[in-house]
Amino acid sequence: MAIDPRHVGRRYGPFRSTVCADRIRDFAVAVAGGVPGHFGATDGEPHPWSVDEEAAARSPYGALVAPPTFGVTFAMHPFALACTDPEIGIDLVRLLHAEQEFEYGAVVRPGDVLVTTGEVVEVRTKGALEFMTVRSETRNQSGAVVLVGRWTAVVRG
Repeated sequence: MAIDPRHVGRRYGPFRSTVCADRIRDFAVAVAGGVPGHFGATDGEPHPWSVDEEAAARSPYGALVAPPTFGVTFAMHPFALACTDPEIGIDLVRLLHAEQEFEYGAVVRPGDVLVTTGEVVEVRTKGALEFMTVRSETRNQSGAVVLVGRWTAVVRG
């Protein structure tokens, strides 16, 4: 079943997420090849500004900051909902997460309250493939843009 282009403009959110230091540390360790909560057991080393409060205090940011890829933990929600929205009707067995791209704004710090919204911005067909792109935008408690994401799904025909 084709994705109906009338879904362009369909919105999701707002979704609120509060960031804490442990969440940043666990994510940084996990993507560095370790096990969250077990810092000494890592094979890779996360950036010290994301795990070591003393090193982070000496950084240009003055405190812990989230690594750039941390954005997936809060900004992907609208894309996930669009892909599983019964009104859009995507067959999940045929779904592939094709690509994502980020535009970074303000750094993410412990204590930030992030609000993410999203919108289906494109539906197109190319041969037997259907594409749906969702744009998400996340702002912090000061209203500053933290992340703009573009998430593309492809559905095999």
